[in-house]
This record gives sequence, structure tokens and C-alpha cells, in this order.
Amino acid sequence: MSRKKQIEHTATALFKTKGFSATSMRDLANALGIEAASIYSHIKSKEEILQRVCFRMATEFFEALETAEATETTATGQLRRAIAAHVQVLTKNTAASAVFLHEWRHLSEPFHSEFLALRDKYEGHFRKIIKNGVEKGEFEVPDEKFAALTILSALNWIHTWYKPEGKMPPAEIAENLSAMLLNGLRATEPRAVTPLTRVHAT
Repeated sequence: MSRKKQIEHTATALFKTKGFSATSMRDLANALGIEAASIYSHIKSKEEILQRVCFRMATEFFEALETAEATETTATGQLRRAIAAHVQVLTKNTAASAVFLHEWRHLSEPFHSEFLALRDKYEGHFRKIIKNGVEKGEFEVPDEKFAALTILSALNWIHTWYKPEGKMPPAEIAENLSAMLLNGLRATEPRAVTPLTRVHAT
């Protein structure tokens, strides 16, 4: 691991445990066992590390989601794979996941706005899958946005309790969560899908 990677890895762990604001460059230097001044030969600031973590994780989430969408034709299949993809990214590095989910608020502009736009775009993919499922008669939900946010909120707590040495591997976690979440979306009875008709006032 290069020195820059070591700095990023250690800083990510500190950001998770102490929070971005409470972590100083001295804390980082002490954790690495080096002088604080020597860190600046590798990075400009601790926010640079935060930016790298947040946007790298965003890229990983999008790449996994796009693969999930491309490999399934039904909304149910797409959502199941999207959930599995999200779980895989979250569990691969729980420290980076925690920073991505909670410490992004400390990004300065224009990175703060760019991150929010990416988050909205990602949520939009889930809303689109759910909307397609409703239109095809696979799902029955009162509001696609609410359903998407509920699913993502349920998934985004995984980093707080997941342990690599635990009894349940990521694939099993994804399978169990998919079963619970999808059963809440699925239409209770098959229904015919009729095209929307325009109502004219008389």
C-alpha cells in the first residue's frame, strides 16, 4: 500500500469513529506514526481525503447499480439485484461506507452540491425501477419516492452492524433483505394493467 493509500485508509477509519470535524491532522499523523508536516507532501487537506472517499464510493454504487439494471428485465429482478449490489458495496468497506453516508455534509462547494446531485440521481434509479414495477403490475405502492427512500434507509444501516466474520455473508444479507422488502411492495393479487385514459370535463 502506498503512503497516500495508507493516509486515506487511516483517515477513513478515524472519520468513522471520531467524525470528520473532530479528526485533526495531528490525530491522523499520530495514528500513522509520522510527523504531521510530512502528511502534506501527500495530500493538501483532510477534506481532500473526504472528497476522494465520497466520490469513489459514489462511483462504485453507480457501477454496481448499472450492472444490476442491465442483467434483468423485470422490475422485481432489477430491484432484487439493485439491493444485492448496494449491499455488496456497503459491506466491502464499512468504514468508507459510514463516511460516505454520514460525513458528506462536511464537503465544501462545489463538491457538496455535486454530491447531492449524485445522491438524487442514484435514488432516481430506484424510483424508476419501482415505478416500472407499478406500471407492469408487479408492485403496489402509494408513492415511488417514499418506497425508494424506505428501501435505501433500511439498507444504509448495514454498515453499523455488519461484521466480515459474522454468520451471515453479504449475499445472504441481500437475499433476506430483498425478500422482506419486496414482499412489502409486491401486489397482493395479479391485476390487469390498463392504459391511462384522458378524462374530459363535460
